[in-house]
Amino acid sequence: MTTITTMLDDFLMRAALAGVGTALAAAPLGCFVVWRRMAYFGDATAHAALMGVALSLAFQGPIMLGVLATAMMMALLVQSLSGRGLAEDTLLGVLAHSALAIGLVAVSFLSGVRVDLMGYLFGDILAVSKTDLALIWAGAAAVISLMVWRWQRMLAATLNADLAQSSGISPRAEQLVLTLALALTVAVAIKAVGALLIGALLVIPPAAARPLAGTPEMMALVTAVIGVMAAIGGLGASFHLDTPTGPTMVCVAAGLFVLTSLVARMVRRG
Repeated sequence: MTTITTMLDDFLMRAALAGVGTALAAAPLGCFVVWRRMAYFGDATAHAALMGVALSLAFQGPIMLGVLATAMMMALLVQSLSGRGLAEDTLLGVLAHSALAIGLVAVSFLSGVRVDLMGYLFGDILAVSKTDLALIWAGAAAVISLMVWRWQRMLAATLNADLAQSSGISPRAEQLVLTLALALTVAVAIKAVGALLIGALLVIPPAAARPLAGTPEMMALVTAVIGVMAAIGGLGASFHLDTPTGPTMVCVAAGLFVLTSLVARMVRRG
């Protein structure tokens, strides 16, 4: 009995650490996604990850490497096609759904390979290994370091692209940094929350944090706190209610969004 309890504790601890690492990586990126009104951008990059899974399995390579490569390719494709006729939300919608469909079709052609599509679509955080955990935290550390380094430049390019350009800051270069950081986050998070739920964790926590923060830095901090609360709360609720962990984490995040929106409305009325 003691051995089973120890194994269960270790099993839940890995899942909790994976959720926290994913939430911390997604927090600053999610703020920029919300500020730039690029919710579909996260979806397009995340959905491209499924193509990376298919390519990795076809060539018997590391899953995370294939996901990272295809997510970066999608990010660069969006970067190069934006502003060339189609509205950005239309372009991102086309690419997001096309990438998901192509990935699903590509996986169906893999003969002799057993693929857990539900795991890659919705995540399987309870199956995170120590190696997966190390990769998640290494990726999170890289993303957070990059965001801290480029924070002021990216913020200036987001708030006023023309003013940033006149100050010697290239808005296009900062957009490229954001896309690459987003691709890395997708690559490290797909094991935990899956391709379909990464976009939710990039949008819902910063949307919930927005009414509570007066500065961009405070919003990033509050977003990280809400993301961690959603990860830990979703994991606990999933364990007790026997529900899918990834979707439960998103449900908790959505509940926090409703709560902060109600609090903000009450404060405004007061």
